[in-house]
Amino acid sequence: MKPIINSQKIMFAFLSLSLIFFVACGNSKKEKTEEKQVVVEGQKAPFFKLSIAQWSLHKFVREENGSPFLFASQAKEMGFEGVEYVNQLYNDEIEKLGFDTVIDSLKKVSDSQGIRNVLIMIDHEGDLADPDEEKRNLAVENHKKWVDAAQKLGCHSIRVNTFGTNDPEVWKESVVDGLRKLSEYAATKNINVLCENHGWLSSDADALMQAIADVNMDNCGTLPDFGNWCVKRKDGEQWGECEEEYPDKYKGIEMMLAKADAVSAKSYDFDENGNETTLDYTRILKLVKDAGYTGYIGVEYEGDKLSEKEGILATKALLLKAEKELK
Repeated sequence: MKPIINSQKIMFAFLSLSLIFFVACGNSKKEKTEEKQVVVEGQKAPFFKLSIAQWSLHKFVREENGSPFLFASQAKEMGFEGVEYVNQLYNDEIEKLGFDTVIDSLKKVSDSQGIRNVLIMIDHEGDLADPDEEKRNLAVENHKKWVDAAQKLGCHSIRVNTFGTNDPEVWKESVVDGLRKLSEYAATKNINVLCENHGWLSSDADALMQAIADVNMDNCGTLPDFGNWCVKRKDGEQWGECEEEYPDKYKGIEMMLAKADAVSAKSYDFDENGNETTLDYTRILKLVKDAGYTGYIGVEYEGDKLSEKEGILATKALLLKAEKELK
């Protein structure tokens, strides 16, 4: 990373503060309108709280060159209570501003919007289940700064991946070691380490829940995603064409809910009635409610037929509609 001279730092700090002021002022009227609508409607609140996963807006950042610092204000505008950050969407900002400045700026912006920072999704910091202990330990060390960031932001968790090997016999030993070491550090910061069904053996609910049980720490849990059930991809790749899926995603979600501290509402496409074409939201929400979960459900739209904002709002509307059908 190239050093940044003081004048540049001053300019970046000024821009960050200007952004915070602009966002806060620009949304004050909108916030009052939204509050008024809630009072008029007088509807009973759902059993869960609504957050948005930043991956739903990754095209805004990567293809439209939008600022990821606008995330909290975008979430507020669309009626969400909380945000779930994606660390890889801040790579350029970290390179320019420095890690601590980015995290401090996110805290100021979210506070100005009255938005709750829920968790950070961590990618590309090494494989916590790498069979090579030296590489696995390095991955643990790389994740620690994100644990610190989560604490600073007021998040309750980080979401991690469990890549490294897709050999179940090797994985069941290496993943437990990596997760335990990271969870031990995270416990000192009062932060949870959550495993999402995010491909390979993490999408095998039976194997994942056994690993969580073997770690046997209160702050090591799960983030069940409605989608993401591919356990094997073509040519052994982490991403790409799926060759094998976990046989029963509803069973998988139910199993993972036993240790869930977050939930991700994945969506890909919708029919003419606003229902997700591959996932039964009402059935899934019943599982969530029956498990006694009352925390945040994060909207994560990954489709390509609607714009990101349209897909996000369609997913949010479907969650609320499905929740009403349970009553």
